[in-house]
Amino acid sequence: MKACIFDLDGTLTDTLDSMVYSVNLTLQEMGLTEISRDQCRRFVGNGARKLIEDALNAAGDKGATRIEEGMQVYGRVFGENCTYHVAPYAGIPEALEELKDRGIRLAVLSNKPHQQTLDVVETFFGKELFDYVQGQMDGIPRKPDPAGIHYILKNMQIPESECLYVGDSEVDIVTGRAAGVKSVGVEWGFRDRKTLESAGAEHIITTPDQLLQFVS
Repeated sequence: MKACIFDLDGTLTDTLDSMVYSVNLTLQEMGLTEISRDQCRRFVGNGARKLIEDALNAAGDKGATRIEEGMQVYGRVFGENCTYHVAPYAGIPEALEELKDRGIRLAVLSNKPHQQTLDVVETFFGKELFDYVQGQMDGIPRKPDPAGIHYILKNMQIPESECLYVGDSEVDIVTGRAAGVKSVGVEWGFRDRKTLESAGAEHIITTPDQLLQFVS
């Protein structure tokens, strides 16, 4: 393996508090009821628009008729709070440094909006650790479409056969399989092992240091 691409939310960083906080501030501003932490956990993974759509439905706006308003409010609120209570998972910084020391090129591919993806990565990992950071932006379909993985690998000039993709959700497993790369599911994120297995995960790890077995 020459490259390792990571999902962000639930894989590298525990960002659930930031999303629960921002979604509920959005709903409050719109005069709607809050959602629970468990609801938000289930809603994340498919990008900001799907998160807000599901949150609006759960908060009483059936059919998410106010989605455009919700996206406008959430974009502002989340932009101000995307690092709220965020922290890397235990063992992640050490695993990333070891991968880097072994000559593995590192990248991030997230369905989080691009600017907030950059904000989180640079706040907690600096600007030098990752070779490429890609959040959701116009022109590149969001996961589970494999276009993001292909885009990153093209920019890094690395073939799919030499790439490992790491994520915590069924979306990530489907993305990796569609891209033709070896994918690894992680148990410490927003989904459980059964969900990852049902999505077709061939490899599941319980601690970040277990990543090293795939690149040695």
